[in-house]
Amino acid sequence: MKGMKRKISRDVSYLVFYEQAAEGGYVAFVPALPGCHTQGETLAETERNVEEAIALYLESLVAHREVIPEGQSFQGAVPA
Repeated sequence: MKGMKRKISRDVSYLVFYEQAAEGGYVAFVPALPGCHTQGETLAETERNVEEAIALYLESLVAHREVIPEGQSFQGAVPA
């Protein structure tokens, strides 16, 4: 169709950290997407919620014409 832009999709994955919450349930956060975090009663619910949170975060970036961060993260250990 003339005048319509084709939506370009790309597969991006992000490292997600899950923690047990002291009050019960789980919390998930995405280091590459500042402020992108969620929670749930079970790990499965938390995983569904963080997938939705990531999708909404990326939709907001697109709507505001902001750059979508690459999903690169690094992990290391620090001796205590």
